[in-house]
Amino acid sequence: MGRTIGITTAEDIATGLVDGHQLVGKLRIYEQGADDEPLLSLPPEGIAQRFADEIQAVAAGRTVDAIGIGLPGIINCGFIEESPNLRQLKGAHMQNMVAEALRNRGVTAPVYVYNDADVLAAGLAATHGNLDRFIRVWTLGMGIGFGVYPRREGVWEGGHVVVSLDPRERYCGCGGVGHLEGIMGQRAMRLRFLDMEPDEVFENAQKRDQRCVEFVKLWHRALAAATANSIHLAGPGKFFISGFNARRLDINLLHQYLHEMVKMSPLQSYVFEVVPSSDVNSVIGAAVSAGQNAAA
Repeated sequence: MGRTIGITTAEDIATGLVDGHQLVGKLRIYEQGADDEPLLSLPPEGIAQRFADEIQAVAAGRTVDAIGIGLPGIINCGFIEESPNLRQLKGAHMQNMVAEALRNRGVTAPVYVYNDADVLAAGLAATHGNLDRFIRVWTLGMGIGFGVYPRREGVWEGGHVVVSLDPRERYCGCGGVGHLEGIMGQRAMRLRFLDMEPDEVFENAQKRDQRCVEFVKLWHRALAAATANSIHLAGPGKFFISGFNARRLDINLLHQYLHEMVKMSPLQSYVFEVVPSSDVNSVIGAAVSAGQNAAA
């Protein structure tokens, strides 16, 4: 695999040049100026132009073989079918838009667009020596992402799997009832506990506040249920857990609940690894995925 560029928008716009599976130099992090519009306010064409600016700056006149972009939402062949976190992208063919913006800047490398959780899975596979096996990753942040490597056909919106039959569970940003994201997502937790922040909820659980204790159990049980569903459908294996809320995870409690849910012995060879949230893994994953596509 030659030189490729990866760009993601997990927490900010991060762009990097990748050679093989290694980042070359430092990441370029987009710093929004006082007069710059935030991504949430930009139309799709504006986002494409901003991405092209960042990619051109990282390429710095060098020839690259492919460019990979990680974006939130349901993505099919570069077309954004749905993107709850960047709603204006719904219906946009971002792959073509970015490619055209780059051609106008003299950059002709092929462009590929992927779900942001999938590129994180690819990046973790690359940096942990797991490119030869199936891995999954949960990202615990404002929403809940679910990525798989290698990429498989399907939607893979794991954050929206149903883990509760309680009709009162309506906190998911998509409006669905009983979703994993409606329990574990940062936004959902703020809606549920209007009198305290998520940090306070977990701190109060440590102090034996019963309402908070019960929620922390629900939080872990919800992730166990979603993971059990994945295991029962796709088999056991390695699960990475990342995102800024991964620090809240009690692995022993998660294992306890999952053991209650997965009883067939051939399915019990699952492994969890919590990894720090890092733009580097996502950028490498976007670049590696693009390089694989270009070489196929």
